[in-house]
Amino acid sequence: MTELLQQVISEIQKLPADQQDAIASRLMAELKDEHRWTEQFESTTDDQWDRLADLVRQEIASGDTAPLDEVFPVKP
Repeated sequence: MTELLQQVISEIQKLPADQQDAIASRLMAELKDEHRWTEQFESTTDDQWDRLADLVRQEIASGDTAPLDEVFPVKP
């Protein structure tokens, strides 16, 4: 276990049980979600990636996309 994780667990242990369970539930959901994404990416074939890239290129060419700085504006 890393030192940072040990620090986090130490701080969580100071909380009431209901708050500990709430945090644990969020962490468990995050871990499950990460596992699903990893499985999905690992099972994606080169052909599927190529088709996805083609779709993205088509959306860009047709103007169906928004510039990143509009979606995620740079904050001063």
